[in-house]
Amino acid sequence: MASIAKYRRQTSADGLVWLMADWFRSPREAIDFSQSEQKAPADTTAAQESEKSQDKKEDKKEKKDDEKNTFFHKYGVWLGLGSMTLSFLSAGGYLYLYVWGPPAKDGDGNEIVDQYSHLPWWKAYLKRTLSEAHFFKKMIQEPSSKQLLPDPLQEPWYQPPYTLVLELTGVLLHPDWTLNTGWRFKKRPAVEYFLQQVGPPLFEVVLYTHEQGFTASALVDGLDPNGYISFRLFRDATRYDNGVHVKDLDCLNRDLSKVIIVDCDPQAVAPHKRNSIGLKKWTGNDDDRNLVDLAHFLKTIATSGVDDVRSVLDFYNQSDDPLEAFKQNQIRLQEELEQQQAMKAQERAEKKSLVGNWGSLGISGRRG
Repeated sequence: MASIAKYRRQTSADGLVWLMADWFRSPREAIDFSQSEQKAPADTTAAQESEKSQDKKEDKKEKKDDEKNTFFHKYGVWLGLGSMTLSFLSAGGYLYLYVWGPPAKDGDGNEIVDQYSHLPWWKAYLKRTLSEAHFFKKMIQEPSSKQLLPDPLQEPWYQPPYTLVLELTGVLLHPDWTLNTGWRFKKRPAVEYFLQQVGPPLFEVVLYTHEQGFTASALVDGLDPNGYISFRLFRDATRYDNGVHVKDLDCLNRDLSKVIIVDCDPQAVAPHKRNSIGLKKWTGNDDDRNLVDLAHFLKTIATSGVDDVRSVLDFYNQSDDPLEAFKQNQIRLQEELEQQQAMKAQERAEKKSLVGNWGSLGISGRRG
């Protein structure tokens, strides 16, 4: 027991551990336990280093997991959408091949020989599908016809000498949407007066709009109950180019020297700028009177018998506001006309006075 008591004194700082060991073990076992406790610091250091190494490995693994989670958190939605898009495109491609790929059949169900019939079936299917896709794209982009209007009327019927092409939205109507009312269309001030002034016999009026026919047709019915608009051309008659529905006047079947187009989108009339009058887009204000000014401008051109309207439009399109330039020009011409009339009236008065003086001189001479 001396050795045990000695050990106790040397290890008094660890008495709690020792007492517990002595309580449950024999003296021999207690000595062995105490010796193992003396070796514990070295073993503890090794264990701590092992734990640190393990912690580092776990930290690296957690960091990699976090990076993976961050990547999927950022791009997971786009990857999902991309995979779904590819799936839809693949399914759509198979559908197009199924619909457009087979050769056409006659009324009896027999296949019609075409330019792809001599090719292997898979290649023929692909060629037909590509050909149909190209045709479909062309059908969307190109006007519905190369001749959008019928031939001009011949005698004994009357054909107006000029053609006026009008956009609907932003020129004659303003679309407005609210949560309570939905879509509504407001007529521009003096639109009835304008159509009456520029309609036949001066102009053949053609509505040419980027709006869809199934929505715009009813609007035109309410806008023009008297039928001043001769023809209606909708979105299918435009040429779709770089996101813009372009009005192709070459397809109107009319002499372009007698055609005027009114639009608020410069890109829509870009191929025929010389035939265009650019108006600012009407936003619904009630004090607008541009249609009144435009009617006077167009009537002046038509009644003047201009051979080529593009020469007149070139002159006024030099100004940022052609209608204002026309008004100022009309004011100037009116002032010049009044001056000329005043000068002529003055000349007539002077001649009359001179004749009167000579007459009085002649009478007085005879009396003498």
